[in-house]
Amino acid sequence: MRAFVFTDKALERQAGRFVWLSVNTEKRENAPVLAKFPVKVWPSFFVIDPATEKIVFRWVGGATTPQMVKILDDGAKSAGGGKASGAFLADADRLFAEGKNAEAAAAYREALKTLRKDSPSYARTVESLLFALSSSGQPEVCAATARDVFANLANSPSAANVAGSGLDCALAMKDGDPKKAALVTALAADARSVIEGSKTGLAADDVSGVYQTLAEERGAAKDEAGRKNVLEGWVAYLEGEAARAKTPAERTVFDAHLTTVCVALGQPERGVPALLASEKDFPDDYNPPQRLAILYGAMKKYDEALAASDRAMALAYGPRKLVVYRTRADLFKKKGDFEAARKTLQEMLAFAEALPAEQRSDRTIASIRKQLEEAKN
Repeated sequence: MRAFVFTDKALERQAGRFVWLSVNTEKRENAPVLAKFPVKVWPSFFVIDPATEKIVFRWVGGATTPQMVKILDDGAKSAGGGKASGAFLADADRLFAEGKNAEAAAAYREALKTLRKDSPSYARTVESLLFALSSSGQPEVCAATARDVFANLANSPSAANVAGSGLDCALAMKDGDPKKAALVTALAADARSVIEGSKTGLAADDVSGVYQTLAEERGAAKDEAGRKNVLEGWVAYLEGEAARAKTPAERTVFDAHLTTVCVALGQPERGVPALLASEKDFPDDYNPPQRLAILYGAMKKYDEALAASDRAMALAYGPRKLVVYRTRADLFKKKGDFEAARKTLQEMLAFAEALPAEQRSDRTIASIRKQLEEAKN
């Protein structure tokens, strides 16, 4: 979003409509902001009513520039006390803004019945509905909804998110569910149509996410040849998009998925040059050396991996530093230095417990303690 959308001149006319604020939720000094405006998914975008200081509109995930313009239009209406497109949608947006996903899902389903398919709010309503259904533990309804509406959005910027989210939900259904196989098959076909068709107008990270979900689907089907084929298409797509990037900031957007696919493909060395370039271009960012640590670890070059981890550790802060600790402990374990792995977990636990309450995760702390107990055995 920073590299491709918020640099787009098409958003300049929005400058006077909003007071813009970007908050780094990892920094300790921003913990009070999290207390007032909790964030569960990154990226999250909020429209806040200045009079009440309450979130009146929420969007989760990325968006293309045209999508963001429509989102901002509806957010401005909500902030002004207006209704985006009817009472049901206004209620759904309010509930979604409050983080009440189950209630928001029910209201979005009602709103969808009243919206025309060419309504400016139709696509973003579908995407918010799918997120709310998935987040509230309703994978079957999520998958069925995605299947029902995909044809309406197949040629829109929402196509990748709808197919990918729907397939994710279908894969999350219980194995004994009699509807699962048919939904997985249909949504996998929708997802393939996205990656095999024209990607013009689609956000590259959304398309990348579709590749990832398709690879998971082939893995779940125990089709290793099919999975490898998807992974090869995925890495080629990422490398092509990175090559077309106009700036280092645009290129580094693809680093996270590139790291994932290179490891999954068993070709970690393939991602190293891109990560080395990103570390050079962004020397204050912990992400490039952290990802290099993962790639070197997959190559069994543990000393180089730990050296990269040292560089990442010196730059990381906040809850994301726990990711660096976790990778580091895993590297020591693979290297056979179990004492160093145990000490790293102890440091990780102390760091996690010392985080501000708004950034601290009881689940994460419990997981670290469990790892420490296992390390004793």
